Amino acid sequence: MPESSRQPLAAEARALAKAGEWQQASDKLRQLIGEVTGVNALTLQINRDQYSLNSLNGRVTLADDRTLFFKYHHEEGEDHTIEEYYRAELLREHGFRVDVPLYACGEPGRQILLYRLRADQRLADVCRGIELQQSAIDPQQVIAAQQRADTEILQHTLPTLQLGRVSDVAAEPIHQLFYHRLITPGEQPGLGGRVKLFYVDKQFQLADVQLSWQTLSNLQWEINGVRYSHTLRQLFLDAATLLAPDALAQHGGVVAHGDAHNANVWYETQGSQPELVSFDPAFAGSHIPALLAEIKATFHNIFAHPCWLYEPALAADRYQVSVTRSGDTLQVTHNWQLTELRAAFLRSKGDRYWRPLLAELKARGLLPGNWQRIMRLALFCCPTLVLDLRAGGGSGHTPVSSPLGLALAVMLGSEGDDDFNHWLQQLV
Repeated sequence: MPESSRQPLAAEARALAKAGEWQQASDKLRQLIGEVTGVNALTLQINRDQYSLNSLNGRVTLADDRTLFFKYHHEEGEDHTIEEYYRAELLREHGFRVDVPLYACGEPGRQILLYRLRADQRLADVCRGIELQQSAIDPQQVIAAQQRADTEILQHTLPTLQLGRVSDVAAEPIHQLFYHRLITPGEQPGLGGRVKLFYVDKQFQLADVQLSWQTLSNLQWEINGVRYSHTLRQLFLDAATLLAPDALAQHGGVVAHGDAHNANVWYETQGSQPELVSFDPAFAGSHIPALLAEIKATFHNIFAHPCWLYEPALAADRYQVSVTRSGDTLQVTHNWQLTELRAAFLRSKGDRYWRPLLAELKARGLLPGNWQRIMRLALFCCPTLVLDLRAGGGSGHTPVSSPLGLALAVMLGSEGDDDFNHWLQQLV
């Protein structure tokens, strides 16, 4: 294949899309899809949605009259850490409900999946419609589908639980979502990677309070009257230690999707009852640390909603957030809370997945004494490392959504006498 055809077309398309050059981005994707399928791509439409943080998706019509759904994922500057990118067949072999692509290319900078076109909605869009009162779908049907999915996921996960080699666990691409975003050669672990890119030495506008990273990172947090144990700096540093692949390898590994947020899940309605079907298993694997397997789904499908992470401009209309500094303490008050839908998702994830998984780990002697700390730090990393949470930081966050997002990250990552702490303690 000529060298010119092996350029990172997906990376170019993503950069063009971020710059608003949608037609040029479409042209790059049509070229890439033509090369991957061997069929000319005639027309292509990119979906412009709030969930495409490091990816784009849409539909393409080929010269053989087929119309397909495409999705590609590109981690800017991080291609060298991605291996064995698309593992849909692995998941299907173990019984998981997963959409297997018709075409797949996993080369760095050219990662793209093409699926048969569905009429189904993504679960993220279904939930958004319900919470913004723009949908007639019965939320109880959605909750029931989530409950069935959590039960099935556990049933297919437990038989794969094993204590694997450190090298196998370390090779899993899921670490790209956590550990690799915390480190940069030459930087202190925990303060490199996206932490350095997003936060270190930056300024923060938190409601009416402006703080430097040096000051903010060392403050204690008091959120809605609850005092928390860790500073931001401590949380990032601890995450780099406890989420390191060699440390996680001691607690068992499983086959899992690893990144089953609801924008990667179809709400399938063709059968007698709605079912959830995952797709785009970019970070799936056979040796995923058991304590990480459903962390992304637990955070992004529950605590990231409604609106504040993916649509921060809407947060100013929905939430009231105030921030004051008193000595070494940052005091944040807000009126965000889980909606009934997300609270039901949390109960389901706890009762049907986490509690029985942790019980099995304990029974096999694989549950570490600091399992809560590990889960908390992974949950903390989900919002802080997926987007720059600073107001004006390039991700659209505002002086309202920024302190709200950081406060929720601290609530999940640190210990405090709150409802989440009570939920976590009841899992074992």
